[in-house]
Amino acid sequence: MRPLALTMGEPAGIGAEIAAGAWSALRATGPLFFLIDDATRPFAVPVRAIAAPEEAAAVFPDALPVLHRPLPRASVAGKPDTANAPAVIAAISGAVDLCKAGRAAGVVTNPIQKATLTAAGFRHPGHTEYLGEIAGTGVPPIMMLASADLRVVPVTVHEALAKAIARLTPELIAETARITARALREEFGIARPRLAVAGLNPHAGEAGTMGREDIDIVAPAVAMLRAEGIDARGPLPPDTMFTALARPTYDAAICLYHDQALIPIKTLDMAGGVNVTLGLSIVRTSPDHGTALDIAGTGRADPSSLIAAIRLAAELARARGTA
Repeated sequence: MRPLALTMGEPAGIGAEIAAGAWSALRATGPLFFLIDDATRPFAVPVRAIAAPEEAAAVFPDALPVLHRPLPRASVAGKPDTANAPAVIAAISGAVDLCKAGRAAGVVTNPIQKATLTAAGFRHPGHTEYLGEIAGTGVPPIMMLASADLRVVPVTVHEALAKAIARLTPELIAETARITARALREEFGIARPRLAVAGLNPHAGEAGTMGREDIDIVAPAVAMLRAEGIDARGPLPPDTMFTALARPTYDAAICLYHDQALIPIKTLDMAGGVNVTLGLSIVRTSPDHGTALDIAGTGRADPSSLIAAIRLAAELARARGTA
């Protein structure tokens, strides 16, 4: 199997700690991965610098393979430095290039500190938008958060709530759902995906008494999807669609804005949730948490979400045939 490429993420965050934890958990069983990072940084596990991804397999049982990319400035736990922003971005683009060249099976990204990258001139709101530019397929990149109990897809992501609501259209909702349904079929092996589409207003608008957006925007999107043969239903009241009884009735929830999707999945499984980008030419996953600057360097970081992200990336790579 080709190795997965794990990016460094924010050097002042917990990326190095959870990478070490993931290697400790997976060294005997896999999946095989290597880390794109500065090999001279302190790690809590044995590290071996490699010159190419092809060297990772021989190293992995005994040490964390690190494709050495030196940082411009030594990192300090909890204190991001804009001087290191170019290295963070280069790790992402380098991992994508290795996948495109067939030398890596997929990309797993450690969390980035968006404010630090923005201050250094990075013009993208986050990983998803940047990956859409450098590894896109002509469709908008879609963020899916996946855990054992729930998959959610926000139609709008990293933007102010007022702007997100103003941008909603039946076409945008339907396009997001189509890309989701295709990924569920082709990569998750679900022959006939079931989609639950959330309403925008309380009680999905209560027949228009709490706003007409669900009637005028969400319902037409669901009708479009059903006319195309996609098993979609909604708009559903957001306050009940994530209950234990409701979740088994669908394969993914199409949510209308960031927090509507992320609050339920992070509440259910913060440690095991995985961020998956749909609509790319490569496999990309990420842990479902941030850089945790407040605990960086303390040894308290939990690698569970990164381990789940690595395992899911390997499954998706096998489904795509890039493993």
